[in-house]
Amino acid sequence: MGSSAPLNRLGFPDEANAAMTSPNPQASAATNLLSAPIELAGDWGHMIPRSADMVVERMRLACLYGVRLVSDRQPTRLRVDEHLFGPPAVWLHDDGTTLAWVIVDIGERDWSKLAYQFGHELGHVMANSWQPIAKPAPPCQWLEEALVEAFSIRGLGRLAKGWKEDPPFAGDNAFGDAIAQYRANIIRDYTALAESQGHAHDPAAWFADHRHEIETSAGLPPYGQVMSLTVLAEYERAPDCIEALGALNRWPGRTGVPTGDYFRNWEASCAELGASPQLPHRLREILRVT
Repeated sequence: MGSSAPLNRLGFPDEANAAMTSPNPQASAATNLLSAPIELAGDWGHMIPRSADMVVERMRLACLYGVRLVSDRQPTRLRVDEHLFGPPAVWLHDDGTTLAWVIVDIGERDWSKLAYQFGHELGHVMANSWQPIAKPAPPCQWLEEALVEAFSIRGLGRLAKGWKEDPPFAGDNAFGDAIAQYRANIIRDYTALAESQGHAHDPAAWFADHRHEIETSAGLPPYGQVMSLTVLAEYERAPDCIEALGALNRWPGRTGVPTGDYFRNWEASCAELGASPQLPHRLREILRVT
């Protein structure tokens, strides 16, 4: 964040929206992933008024601040539905609307967990995995999971900083530290897992050695958790590369195509949308995928 710029009510510079414009006419429509209204559904318990809304709104901006939204498949509404059981997910409902429907399972007032789960599912929405056809499938489901996990972890860091510097509730600066610690715990656990899998020393050899298990796994497997740290490093090294998430899954087969084809399709999709291809190029290089 630029220290000289005035902060808006979410703790980010007022020019944040201008930094997220896209050259794609469809993606530049009045309503997109950043501006779509958010509605809460489900059982949120006895929460402080506006607390869940504020966490979700701030996490969305933390994740998307400075990121060009290049996708031509933008939702016009976002629903965050709190369930009392079951894993977080994007509900692939088929009702003919452009509503992206996110399900979380956080327990009462667990706001760090809410930010983390919402950020991950928001990453899937950014990756065009919110419409009825967006059913995940191997062999590349694990890679999308790694990409959106890193997207959420990055967002948590920015959320923590913004909350610490400009909390939405008076005297609530310390919650920024709690978010930062939650994020640090995730990174610590994934780092230990990377060491145990041999990923930290040679990601390409790791991928070659575990490729069958990696490509047949579902959800966010331990391999995806480990790979998310590599993706996170790319996000932090070259923030502009994040826009490539908006070019994902715009081809027949989506994640169900072979890994080499997945990267080629992704790169072609970036070219179609005028998005930077550096993220797929770099990850292909790291894993030595041909």
